[in-house]
Formats: sequence, C-alpha cells, structure tokens
Amino acid sequence: MTVPADRLEFEVDVVVVGSGIAGLTFALHAADTVSVLLVTKKNRAASNTNYARGGIAAVMGEKDELALHVGDTLVAGAGLCHRRVVELVVREGPERVRDLMAWGARFDRDPDARLSLGREGGHSQRRIVHSGDRTGRAIESALLEAAERSPRLQIVEDLLAVDLRVEEESGGRRCTGLVGLDAAGRRVEIAADVTFLATGGFGQAYRHTTNPAIATGDGVAMAWRAGAEVMNLEFVQFHPTALHPTADPAFLISEAVRGEGGRLRTIGGDLVMEGRHPLGSLAPRDHVARGIHQVLRETGDDFVLLDCGEIDPEAFARSFPAAMKRCRKRGIDPFADGIPVVPAAHYACGGIRTDVDGRSSLAGLYAAGEVACTGLHGANRLASNSLLEAVVVSHRAARAVFGRDRPPDRGGHLPDPAVWAGRWEHETDTGPVRERIRDLMWSHCGIVRRRDELDEAFEALAGMDAPEPSTLASVETRNLLAVARLVVASALLRRESRGLHFLEDRPFRDNERGLADTVLVRDVAGGGPAVGAA
Repeated sequence: MTVPADRLEFEVDVVVVGSGIAGLTFALHAADTVSVLLVTKKNRAASNTNYARGGIAAVMGEKDELALHVGDTLVAGAGLCHRRVVELVVREGPERVRDLMAWGARFDRDPDARLSLGREGGHSQRRIVHSGDRTGRAIESALLEAAERSPRLQIVEDLLAVDLRVEEESGGRRCTGLVGLDAAGRRVEIAADVTFLATGGFGQAYRHTTNPAIATGDGVAMAWRAGAEVMNLEFVQFHPTALHPTADPAFLISEAVRGEGGRLRTIGGDLVMEGRHPLGSLAPRDHVARGIHQVLRETGDDFVLLDCGEIDPEAFARSFPAAMKRCRKRGIDPFADGIPVVPAAHYACGGIRTDVDGRSSLAGLYAAGEVACTGLHGANRLASNSLLEAVVVSHRAARAVFGRDRPPDRGGHLPDPAVWAGRWEHETDTGPVRERIRDLMWSHCGIVRRRDELDEAFEALAGMDAPEPSTLASVETRNLLAVARLVVASALLRRESRGLHFLEDRPFRDNERGLADTVLVRDVAGGGPAVGAA
C-alpha cells in the first residue's frame, strides 16, 4: 500500500492499546490464535501496573475461602458490587495467578516454599500474593518477557491512540480500529476486527496522585467520544498512604504495611481511626482516606504518621524494600518517627461499561483493567482486587473473542517494525488548561465533596476549551478535560453519599434510589451532552 509520507495505514486482526497487565494478558492469549499489534504511547514498561505495590488478591491460602473473599469485596463496595461478577472473578482468580506464574512471574514464598500471603485493609484473611512491595513490576516484567517470545505479537512504543474508528453497519455502529499519532507527527490509521482498550486510569486529573504521567484517561475519553457507555465515574479512590511531601507521581506506601501492624497516628500521637471504624487502620480505603482528611482539616497539620514501631525492622526491610529505600533516602526512621503520609488520587472504580468478558456497548470494542467498569468494585475497590480483575477479565475476553464472538478473518498482517521510529520528547510544560483541571478536581471533586462545589466545577470545566489534538500533550489534555467533565457529571447525578463518593452536605446513603449504577452515554448522532441516571 502506497501512502503519503505523513500518513501510515495498516490492517490487523487485533489492536491492543496499553501495555499493563490487562493489555498484555489479552494480547498473549489472543496471539495464540491471530496476529496482535499492541500500541503504547510511551515505553512498554510505562503503565499503572508497574506502579502497583501491594499485590494481587486471590484465595490461595489453606484457611481462606472463596465466600470470604466475596464477602469482603461486597462489604468494601458499599452495596454497589455486581454479585455475579464478584463471585466469578473470585472463583477464577487462583487459576489466573497460576497463569502469571507460568509466564514467569515470581512471587514471595515462605520457608516451606508456599506462597507468602499478605493482608491489606478490608480483607478478613491473608490472601495478597506479592513480590515484596513491587508486585506490579514483577508481573509487568514477566509478561513483557513472554511477549518478546510470542511470534505473533508486536509491541509498538511511542504510538499515541487519538480516537477510535467507528463505522455504521446494518446491525448498528461498530468500532473498526483506531486513529493514532506517532512521535514523528504522522497520522496512523489502524483497521482492526477487534480493538481492546487497556489504557489504565486518570489519576493525572488530580493535583496529587500515585499514578504516573501517562494516566490521563485516554481510553475512557476515546470510548466516550465514540459513543460507548461509561459507568460509575464518580467513584475515585484515594489511597490513604502516599509519602509526604508528594512528588508527581506520589510515592505509594503499600497498604500491606498496615496489614503487618502499621498504625496511623496524628503528629500528636492519637490513633487516626480510633472510633471511626471497627477495623481501625485496616478499614477499607474510603473510610481511612476520609479519616485522614478530617484529621488534617481539624488539626491543620500537613500529614499524619504511619507508625511502624510494632513491625520488626528486618521483616519490614525484607517485605517492603522500595519503601525502606525511599525512607532512608529521605532520612525517615519508620520505627522511631513514623512515615509521613497523606491521601492521593489512586484508582478509578468507574470506566467504560463492560461485561465480565470485557465486551463494551460498542460492537468490536473490548476493555479491561482500570479503564473498564464491570461492577466488581462497586462504590469502593477492595485492596488488590484491581490486578485480579484485570487478569481475569482479559483472559475471559480473549476466550470470548476467539470463541463464540470470533470475527471474520480480516487477513491482516503485522507491520514491518522498520516503519516505527522516533520518541516523544519529554514535555515538562503541560499547559494552563491541564493545571487548572488538576487543581479544580482536587479542590472540588476530591475525597469530600459538596453539591455547590460540584456545580462550580461543572460550570468551570464546561467553560474550558479543549486543545486541538496535534501533540502528545494536547491529546492528553483533551482527554483529561473530557474525563473530568464525566466525573463531575456523574458525581452530580448521585445525590447520596456512598463509598468513595462522600457529600459533606448529604452524608447518608439512599438505599431506595442509590442502589443503581451511574451510566452515561453520549448522544453521538446529535453530538449532545451526557445523558444518564444513577
């Protein structure tokens, strides 16, 4: 095919966007059957998965039971979890962890060579499979190595997906691939039978976040513009223990530290969660983040302390090497002084609405991981259920696509690797619109919210102009603005407090009208605003 020098066109069987656990799991399974092109806007190791410190929750211990994991998930989800999804993901989780080990992921073992299982907030049993406090990195490395061995899988770095291709068919609208931009400024059109989004979350919509710079809501924004349904975007999880002062991204102190005996205290020495929740410092994340937020507002302090005095220093250094290294670099003694921590935006429980096979409302479009919303997490994600969901749903999606949903063979082939060239330049100036979005979302749509402030945020975001999508920074800003508007719109639709959505002026649940998902869909034909209901 002859095309202009400033434009590239390809036809492939499957295109995957995102190189974290969800994207790589789907791509590896799909590559058993067809050729797969996986694109990522930065280098292949840059993903939220790589930053996951805790682990992956699965019933692997002798004393644990599937029903206990299901129950813990339902409690954390504050009444909005889809029980059928929860039961399915929990049931299939152990086998998917074994898949990861078969691909080469190495998890910590006890002296008897059994998996060493940790415990995190909201869990009634030890069930966190981990690799120190760098579990995400261990999984990511193993999957990337497996991808390198796959002859039908090509990974393209520095290729930015800008929008989805959508065509009208007799049965309705269908996603037929994507339009992208490479670092050389060329427009790239990729026609595909199956498009799989695994782009992660949108933590960069907030001033303080544990997410890397790439987490700009690209998948949600693209799917929204294409007319796919999105769901429960008001539920943004703030991790309680980001190291203070925060960098960008903030350094995450694993929740497993509290599972091993760490306790949250004020600078004055009082227990932060005393009287706030029966599980104390091991309460679900929404309760702990709000507890810290309230203490900081009452005391005027800048941080609280994670007291590690009851943890054996050698065990701490062995289990949490990254945290120990960072504390030493900062001159912090976790045992004598405690670790200064604050909440930071961490995980989006909402996203593209999919079923448990990753199927979205738009034909041809699948999604899994943080970009998607299956109903597993409800109003608040149970710790370490995110990697679990990603690997289970991605596996099921591949089985669905190449089973009963298998599309006709396009006869596509992978591009010559020589056509890809160039790297995105590091952009330190992200622009005033992006910075206004981050400040506004932090102050008006954060841990604790008010209706009047949400109204102000809605009007302010509506008045911002999205830049033309011609560079990496402009595409990301455009996506952040779209997602911020969706989060605020979803928050305004939910007129109660539930899980991660806490309204200071309505601090109660509405169990008659509140037990429903917030679903938004764009009026594609009319180009109109969001419509939906909670």
